[in-house]
Amino acid sequence: MTKLAIVQQAPAFLDKEKTIAKAVNSVKKAATQNADLVIFTEAFIPGYPTWIWRLRPGSDWGLSEELHERLLRNAVSMESTDLNPLYEAAQQHNVTIVCGLVERDHQLSQSTLYNSMVVIGPDGSLLNKHRKLMPTNPERMVWGFGDASGLKAVATPAGRISTLLCWENYMPLARYALYAQGVEIYIAPTYDSGEGWTGSLQHIAREGRCWVVGCGNLIQASDLPENFPDKDNLYPDAEEWVNPGDSVVIAPDGEIVAGPMHKESGILYCEIDLEKTRIAKRALDVTGHYSRPDIFQLHVNCQPQSPVKFED
Repeated sequence: MTKLAIVQQAPAFLDKEKTIAKAVNSVKKAATQNADLVIFTEAFIPGYPTWIWRLRPGSDWGLSEELHERLLRNAVSMESTDLNPLYEAAQQHNVTIVCGLVERDHQLSQSTLYNSMVVIGPDGSLLNKHRKLMPTNPERMVWGFGDASGLKAVATPAGRISTLLCWENYMPLARYALYAQGVEIYIAPTYDSGEGWTGSLQHIAREGRCWVVGCGNLIQASDLPENFPDKDNLYPDAEEWVNPGDSVVIAPDGEIVAGPMHKESGILYCEIDLEKTRIAKRALDVTGHYSRPDIFQLHVNCQPQSPVKFED
């Protein structure tokens, strides 16, 4: 059995250090409940840029740049020591951690941001980093496009884990690539919520015959800092639920076994049996006996993509 801990709480918005400290505290709390796998949502560090859905594209230019500058300043560099507290927490408590973050690229322009997920092993090592393949709608003014170098199902003591972010879960070929790697725990961190989204996750569980974990953003207007630019106009009602969370755990047959956790801050716990993923594939295995490679084949380019190549 694997015990999941889905952390549904607001970050310390646009404050990288404080948000990482909150994450470490949540890992410690989950470990006291014997969790094997601790999961945080999309862009948890330093918070999802929720304002992009309220600003007018191309009109609120000054405000957009001010908010983007703060996001850029608090983004995570994978070449720095930013995530060391999470690496140390994973090792100290012997848990696997999956966490969403806004990543700042330091290899090329040093200014492009990515919507990324990291998987940290219980030995404190980085097992995988996946960058969102396709930012959705106004997200394209915030994040660059990821590649398939992190499109992996990685082996951990908690099971074979994969991550797809929010609406890239609507990309059937991306899902298929993960099914083909034997994913057991399919993690879908998201800014989406509601019955429609939960229904989509249930379909993914039935299609992939895997456990599906939806980890939702939880944001109330009062969670935004007082010095948030133009807060009174963008979020005048402090009690407004900008996003209700709706974290959920779904079995390989599509049954909801925990959650949805709605408009509530906390940790959603659930014990799962990984053997059920194999049993469920007796009747349907879309990349096994239910595939038709004589008709359909998927080619995935897993090479890291770059606009420039330097040769000695």
